[in-house]
Amino acid sequence: MQRLLAIAWLTWKAALRFRLFWVIAALLLGAVVGLPLLIKDDGTARGFTQILITYTLSTITALLGLSTLWLACGTLARDIEDCQMQVVATKPISRWQIWFGKWLGLVSLNAVLLAVSGGAVYCLLLYRATRLPADQQRILRNEVLVARGSVTQKDFSKDIDQQTDLLLRQRMAKNPVGQVDLPEVRKQIREQVKSELEIVQPSYMRQWELDLGAASKTLRDRPLQLRIKFNAADKSPSGTFQGVWRIGVPRRTQLWESELMSLAPETIHEFPIPPNLFDDKGLLTVTFGNPNNTALLFPLEDGIEVLYRESGFGVNFLRGFIVIFCWMSLLAALGLSAASLLSFPVAAFLSLAVLAMTLSTGTLSGAVSEGTIGGYDAEKGPSGRLPIDVIVIPMFKAILKVINLAKDFSPVDSLSTGRSVTWRQVGMAFVQIILMLSGILAAIGISIFNRRELATAQGTS
Repeated sequence: MQRLLAIAWLTWKAALRFRLFWVIAALLLGAVVGLPLLIKDDGTARGFTQILITYTLSTITALLGLSTLWLACGTLARDIEDCQMQVVATKPISRWQIWFGKWLGLVSLNAVLLAVSGGAVYCLLLYRATRLPADQQRILRNEVLVARGSVTQKDFSKDIDQQTDLLLRQRMAKNPVGQVDLPEVRKQIREQVKSELEIVQPSYMRQWELDLGAASKTLRDRPLQLRIKFNAADKSPSGTFQGVWRIGVPRRTQLWESELMSLAPETIHEFPIPPNLFDDKGLLTVTFGNPNNTALLFPLEDGIEVLYRESGFGVNFLRGFIVIFCWMSLLAALGLSAASLLSFPVAAFLSLAVLAMTLSTGTLSGAVSEGTIGGYDAEKGPSGRLPIDVIVIPMFKAILKVINLAKDFSPVDSLSTGRSVTWRQVGMAFVQIILMLSGILAAIGISIFNRRELATAQGTS
């Protein structure tokens, strides 16, 4: 451990010698203090958090991510290129200890920077919150500066797939299609089946059953919030649609019915509902009446959701920063692994390229869903696909699975919307990001570093 700490301390000293570190530190200070003061919010609780949490934490994450990659590549590659590593490697210390000590130094440096910047943001957040109007401060405390758990509909994916396969077999029996067009036909049928579970037809009612599970035992006599989002088949002259909500089961629980509401489509709406509307099994029944002349669609993913208070904001804020810390640890491992083989400029370029690919998962997901990188055209049929898709699409699927191990966690969005970052999510982030992904990169980097000829390193590229 003494050897690891010695390498970590040398890594700190090397990082402080980089000019980029001081530039990033200045930008970090500006993001924490200057950005919230320069950009004015609209006076609402949500506008306030959009500035102070979303923008600030996103900027902090981006700046620390960039500096972590740069320092990770520079602190190892520069030591090799300047022949300093040859001197260290002759001492009684293993190369894996050198590599891991540098990673430990970068991780500890990020921990300090995150603690300082996070503490500053938290204090500034509490201070600025006192300047909001009283009604907005109440919304802030109840809906934003809080850790709220959520309950959504059950997962209908299995039922949708079964119904899709049944309808596909029936269609193939009547109108056979080629194997090339089969994925597109199945996709269209699946969307039709899915829409039947989402649509509320005009003058009809729709019922959802949300299982609160074990959380129902702690939610007695506590108010909840209903979060809704819908799309409309047609536009209305006023831009809004009316609806009535009824929550509870007659003769089994209390029954609450809302007044006629005017709701805008493609917008998130949240409103409180009285406590104790769920039954003894923790089942909350939500019914919506559609008095409009057009159909309304509530997406299965985020159309209906019940929110409840789980814990305080301070603990939630800490858990969110732990997840960001896991991201920074992964970037440190990525930069060090690249620098174990390549020179500083090439290692930095490769690391940034991998980061850019990670941020462009929307493009990869689109190609995977369409089954081609050329943009599949249903009218062209087989000619719409490319021969290279046979190789590229499976590769994209594998890349997305690896990337999603780290991207499945979104603490910035959760903190800005008052969602709970649970300890379970923190534990999963630690296992998937640090133990799995960082561990794999560390194994690759250490293996390469052990086999590298340091005496001829300055001649490599």
